Order: sequence, then structure tokens, then C-alpha cells
Amino acid sequence: MEHKNSEHHVVQGEVTTAVRVANVFIAGLIFVAIAAGIWRGTTSVAMGREAWVQALMLTQVLFAIAIILLGSLVEGFGFGLSLGTRWPYTRNILTLLVRGDPEAAHRVVATTLGLIGVALMVLHPDAATITGLALIVATALFGMGTLHVLAGRAPAFVHGTHGLLAYSVLLSYLVGLRYPDIHFLRYLDANIALHAVFLAIFLGGMTTGQRGFGQPIEPFVAPKRASQWTVAVHIFAALLVVGTLGWMMPAYPVAFYLAIAQFAVGFLLFHGVNLRPKAPGAVVVFHQAMVLAITLAIVLNWQV
Repeated sequence: MEHKNSEHHVVQGEVTTAVRVANVFIAGLIFVAIAAGIWRGTTSVAMGREAWVQALMLTQVLFAIAIILLGSLVEGFGFGLSLGTRWPYTRNILTLLVRGDPEAAHRVVATTLGLIGVALMVLHPDAATITGLALIVATALFGMGTLHVLAGRAPAFVHGTHGLLAYSVLLSYLVGLRYPDIHFLRYLDANIALHAVFLAIFLGGMTTGQRGFGQPIEPFVAPKRASQWTVAVHIFAALLVVGTLGWMMPAYPVAFYLAIAQFAVGFLLFHGVNLRPKAPGAVVVFHQAMVLAITLAIVLNWQV
């Protein structure tokens, strides 16, 4: 059931069993993030402040993953405008959080990510923590912009940029944790495989923004509308990811095989968007989880 408010473009999604199950999974991931941080802080060979900096970095990585998955849950089950275009909070956000609204959870968890980012910068002010916090702020601002994209009042590239920034937040802390002597931007500049993945992420966000809230793309052979052209370019970007990882074999074998599988998942998502444009369902979450897995496989160099 939908409830619309013309002033704030509120469109309430339905909290189904699938949404509840996904919420429980992501809540579990958040619990694991907190527990992993505490474990890292108490068992690290580092001492004092340095140990807790590493702990918070690990928590940030897992929180960033949870936020990206929450974003896909919001899109997949039609909660993109459940709080309207009012940002960052509404008066009843905690009530909606308890009821299982993933958009409310997305904003609350994002706030927590920002607070931890501030704590990290205070505890260990260096290029990595400053960059991480700056990316969090930029992601939040573009997150506000995505609401206006869905409401038809902002261009699609805002949505694509928001996706890029969300993954940049994840990688800034992941690279800082895994490769502490390498700055995230230098690492990103040198990693060709991530260039292809980031292009696909941007165009995936552009695809969502271009079609707008609850609009189908519709099947096509030759693209005719802007949303179809964006899909066509996105497909090319997905092939570029497969081709780049294949060309670099055997450097990233797991990422390569995941990218091939993701190409097939993308067609399932396209079908889901056209079948149920307002709420394509769990395939959106699975698609995003695959992107996360490909990204992690590259950065952490997962081998078969």
C-alpha cells in the first residue's frame, strides 16, 4: 500500500517477510562489525590508541558494507522515498526504524559511520582518516541528492556519483586497514581492475537514477530512451569488467569468475525491474552483494 504526500514525495514501501529477513541479516552484520572491532581492539599486537584505531577501521569496513546492502534493500523493495525528500531525519525515523523500514536504518547506520569517522580522525589524524571522513560527508550530501533524483528533480549522475562515493568510503578504510602504508587514492589510481569496476558502479547508479522511482526500463533491441541508452552503456561497462579481469588473469581469479556470474545476474535484475518496477525484489540486493564480493576479491586478492 502506498501513501503519498505531494509536498515531500513520500512513498511508503511494504515491510514484507523478505524485507524482515534481509533486515535481520544486515542487523547481524552490524552486530558482527561491532563484535569484530572489540575483538580486534582487545587482541591486537598493537598497544593503546593504535589498537583501537585498527579496531574502529575494521568496524568501519563492515559498517560500510552494511550501508551499501541497506541501500540495495531500499531500492529493491521500494523504500527509496519512504521518508520523502526530507533529509537527513524525520520526526518519526526511530519509529520507522523499529517497524523495519530499511531507509530509516540506512540513515541511522550512516550517521553511526560518520561518528566513527570523526572518532578515527581525532584519534589518528592522518591522510587516511581525513580522506575517509571527507568521503563520508560527500556520500551523505549526494545521498540527499539521490532523493531528489528519485523524485524527478535532479539529474541521474547524482545517483551514480553517490554509488561511487559509497564504495570509495568502503575502500578508503579497507585499504587503510590492509595496506596502511599506501594512501587509498594512490592505490585506486594504480589498480586498473578497480577502474573498470568503478565505471560499472557509476553506470549502475545512473541506470537507477535515469529510470526514476517505480518506472520500468522496458525490453529493447535498439535503445530509444535515455534509460535504455544508460543500460546499454552499463552492459558495455560490465563486459569491460569481465574483459579487464580476464586480461589480468591469473591475478584476480575469484573476481573474474564472480564478474562472469554477475553478468548473468544483471539480466535477471533487468527482467525484475521491468516486471516489478516499484519493487524488483531481492535480486537487487543479490546484485549489489556480487559487486561487493568482486570489489573485495580484488582488494584482498582472493585466490581459488
